[in-house]
Formats: sequence, structure tokens, C-alpha cells
Amino acid sequence: MTDSSPSRLDLLHFARRVVVQQATASLRQIDGWIAEEERREAERRRGAEARPAPPEWLVQYGLNRRTVDAVHCGDCWVAAKSGRCRPVTRAQALEALRQQVPACTHCRPDTALEFREEA
Repeated sequence: MTDSSPSRLDLLHFARRVVVQQATASLRQIDGWIAEEERREAERRRGAEARPAPPEWLVQYGLNRRTVDAVHCGDCWVAAKSGRCRPVTRAQALEALRQQVPACTHCRPDTALEFREEA
């Protein structure tokens, strides 16, 4: 009777092939994840580059959307939270301050605009 069971060496070669196959599949999966993340990062960069520059000045409208409540610098966190702001030019921001629209006490657009109230 012949011994038909695989030798220890055959089993080790088989185990090596299994490990290589699993490692190759795992590397393919990780490479796919890397490629997807690189694509997302490139897309984020393109989006950031295509985004228009934030406005320099904002006016905040009241709840009725007609009255102007405040003047803000374009990067003011208060203006970002209110959601009722619209971009304006430097001249429009100065005119609003001349019309007694209050300047935001957090970002101080009157100081940034070098606005001096006339007596």
C-alpha cells in the first residue's frame, strides 16, 4: 500500500500559495482604497480651487429680509451663523455704516473700513 497523503513539504508549498493568494488580494483591495482616496482628495482640491473667493463685506438682513441689521467683514463667524447675509461692495458697506446700520461688534468692519462717523 502506498501512502497517498501529501508530504509535509507539499503542505508547506500549499500553505505558501494560499498566503500569497490572500496577500495579493489584500494588496489589491488596499490599492483600490488608496486610489479612491486619491481621487477624492483631487476632487476636493479641484473644488477648493474652483470655489469663488469669499466676499470682503456682508450686510445682515433682519427676519423680514427687508431691513439691514448689521455690517460684517466677509469672514465673520457671526455672519456665517445667521444665514441672512448678502455680499456687498466696499462702497455699499460704507454707505450702510453712514446710514447708521450698526457694525458687527465681533469682526468690527467699521475699523477695517477705517470708517469715521461724521459729527
